[in-house]
Amino acid sequence: MSAVARRLIKVGLTNLHKTSYLQTRNMSGDISGMRKPYRTQKELFDVQHLVAKEPFEQFRHWFDEASAVDGIEANAMSLATAARNGAPSVRMVLLKGFSTEGFTFFTNYQSRKAKELEENPRCSLMFYWEPLKRCVRVEGSVEKVSEEESLTYFQSRPRDSQIGAIVSQQGQVITSREALDKRNGELQKEYSSESKDVPKPDYWGGYLVRPTVVEFWQGQSNRLHDRIVFRHLQPGETINTETTHQGDNGWVYERLSP
Repeated sequence: MSAVARRLIKVGLTNLHKTSYLQTRNMSGDISGMRKPYRTQKELFDVQHLVAKEPFEQFRHWFDEASAVDGIEANAMSLATAARNGAPSVRMVLLKGFSTEGFTFFTNYQSRKAKELEENPRCSLMFYWEPLKRCVRVEGSVEKVSEEESLTYFQSRPRDSQIGAIVSQQGQVITSREALDKRNGELQKEYSSESKDVPKPDYWGGYLVRPTVVEFWQGQSNRLHDRIVFRHLQPGETINTETTHQGDNGWVYERLSP
């Protein structure tokens, strides 16, 4: 075979491989070109833009801004937990309160998340407010709130939601949607009278996440995102005052590289 023929075959095989590669990428749903613009450098978020030197008031400020935007469910957050063996899991839950103590949510104590929090009482939360190109990430320890607090919140919920907490054995395998609806219908009849209180299940209640780290992130279109983190100092830690700033109530804050 001549050298020219060998070169033609090589070029043909190369083109064939390229075509096959592109077809494979298309078939697999290649999304590498998807990009959305974030904020511009005229809208930076830096330490001088903080409204507080501790994370809770800063969170309140951002939360209020997110709550004022149509289409944002500002209290929706992802909750990440890990089992004793380190296997992680994440799901969406709703924030139902926050204060200088931490962040509160409610759930079924027999759910997977609750079992993992029992084994490993640490978690991470993340709020993402896409129209604002902002998110807040929280790391901390977890503890159950009092039964009184759980009951007070349960009784404040819409009646349908109260009944739903009894119907749902969260995360358990069920036979069908019809079985779920049937049980819901039975309880709706049982508690059709507003004078009859819906009892809070013993297996339902709240958790308080006490943060040790709270990070505020704002997206930049050039991907040099703004990141400011509040954290507690480690025992015996010596800080670099050029990068680590003393905040209020035992917090320090720093700007992180994106």
